[in-house]
Amino acid sequence: MWTYHPDLLAIPVPRYTSFPTAAEFDDSVGAASFVEALERTNGDVSLYVHIPFCEKICWYCGCNTSVANRTDRVSGYLDALHREIGLIAERLPQDAGVTRIAFGGGSPNGISPVDFVRLVDALALQFSATNPALSIELDPRTMAPDWGAVIGAVGITRASLGVQTFAPELQQAIGRVQPARMIEETTGMLRRAGVESLNFDLMYGLPGQTMAHLEDSLTRSVALGADRIALFGYAHVPHLIARQRKIDAQALPDAGERFAMAARGHALLVDAGYVPVGFDHFAKPGDALAQATLSGKLRRNFQGFTEDSAPVLLGLGASSISGFPDLLVQNEKNTGRYRMKLSQDRLTAHRGIRRTVEDRRRAAVIEALLCRGRARIEADLQCEAWPLLSPYFDAGLCDSDRGDLVILPEGLPYARSIAARFDPYRKDSLRRFSSAV
Repeated sequence: MWTYHPDLLAIPVPRYTSFPTAAEFDDSVGAASFVEALERTNGDVSLYVHIPFCEKICWYCGCNTSVANRTDRVSGYLDALHREIGLIAERLPQDAGVTRIAFGGGSPNGISPVDFVRLVDALALQFSATNPALSIELDPRTMAPDWGAVIGAVGITRASLGVQTFAPELQQAIGRVQPARMIEETTGMLRRAGVESLNFDLMYGLPGQTMAHLEDSLTRSVALGADRIALFGYAHVPHLIARQRKIDAQALPDAGERFAMAARGHALLVDAGYVPVGFDHFAKPGDALAQATLSGKLRRNFQGFTEDSAPVLLGLGASSISGFPDLLVQNEKNTGRYRMKLSQDRLTAHRGIRRTVEDRRRAAVIEALLCRGRARIEADLQCEAWPLLSPYFDAGLCDSDRGDLVILPEGLPYARSIAARFDPYRKDSLRRFSSAV
């Protein structure tokens, strides 16, 4: 289905979960800017709550997380998080309503079920959130039965499991051992608890991974009834993520093999009846994410592809990013400094960027290309981007249609590379980013 053009994928590009990307953040934006934006917020608001703990750390992981092996460190973090919830809630205007709350990490089930219930109760009380849609990321390795009871009791309807691969030898190679039985039991537990939309995160490009490995993991995921599947390419950047040095770089598939895996994964899931969502997600036709895709309402934010239409996303917890129409701002990454500031009742937002009118115009183009494969390109941007896109036009990956730029079906794996041609911040260096496929 797809043709491999290595020269057009040679330059790493951002995943564009925001524009400008976090690489452009600096300390000219901080807590004062965040409070100013917060106090003029109205309408629908979504919350993202970051739990930076896991019982075990996977070698491939680039998340801001650490081992939950010290009770005092976890309890100190949760105390700070509760303080942050209160400080932000008291500044959020009454005409702003929280409609969604997402828990991520790390692994939210890296804390105790009792602590998690306290956290949900605090959010509901402080933000007066009466019936928000709740979602959670989970590690199957630490899903004790009491977690199923808690998920059912608090009303979580969407969950995401970090599966990555079903192959035992690959699990060993990436430091994430979780037998198929464990994933199957967790799936059953979540369904019984009332989870209606269940996502499996899977990866290609893992050390020692073959096409047969990938096909087996995809087939198992389909058989288990995953409503959504995210198929990510592993990004090996040990110079940035020290734990990845444990992974055998010599065993990694090459760029051509990675491309073939992405293509095969797309074909297999489409054949199984899933709707392609953007460039690396898939959803059953009845799922809200597929419906947003088919209706042209798909969005992209710090949580990836989403059907969430809220214009404001508030990030709670260390390293979380908040997004406003004209401002992006990130909390302290270091959990020690995060706890220290909040012990003094100080908000921890300390880096970000103000989004200019031009930033927002280009952001709309990039989001439209990644979510809908089509964007209206104004004349001045055509003059700038068309020469940069000429190799993609020549290869039949995209086309111009009465002022729109259209990514053709053959061009889907090149979507991020095409979108990057509208990013003026990328003119110097792209080496901080991952391969487009």
